[in-house]
Amino acid sequence: MSLATWVNRHYSEKGPAKWLAFLLELIAGLVLFLLMLTTCLDVAGRYLFNNPVPGATELTRLGLALMVFAAMPVITYRGGHIVVDLLDHLLGQKLLKALGLVSALIVSSSMYFLAVRIFELGERSIRRGVETEFLGLPSGYIVEYIAIMSWLTAAGMITLGVYRILSSPTK
Repeated sequence: MSLATWVNRHYSEKGPAKWLAFLLELIAGLVLFLLMLTTCLDVAGRYLFNNPVPGATELTRLGLALMVFAAMPVITYRGGHIVVDLLDHLLGQKLLKALGLVSALIVSSSMYFLAVRIFELGERSIRRGVETEFLGLPSGYIVEYIAIMSWLTAAGMITLGVYRILSSPTK
């Protein structure tokens, strides 16, 4: 089976969004695997050979940032966030649709403006040559990656979130 056939079978998104979702989930999966491998090697090295992996804690922190922010746009685009619907049975469908639209706009605009600020902080870190404490890796690029993934999350929320709200039938 070819990769395209597999992706078409397992991803419901259309067009480039399908391949972007696949790529982001691939990145998240690979980083998760590397985190598992690093943790296993660190524990084995620490307890069996009294020699842990240098910078394992720092690598874990960076890996978690990479993994979480790679998955966030996909989860948002698919509408996979937890939703508490305690009052849905009391409110009418039109009001719920309006509240959902307002919520999607607030969340997406918040993510956008938050990403702008995060990107500025990343640029400043790169300009100043800020590095991680133990391994000396430039931290500004990870910060800019977080900003870019936040922009993708905002785009996913505004596109599919608003589309789902407006296209759902009202009763």
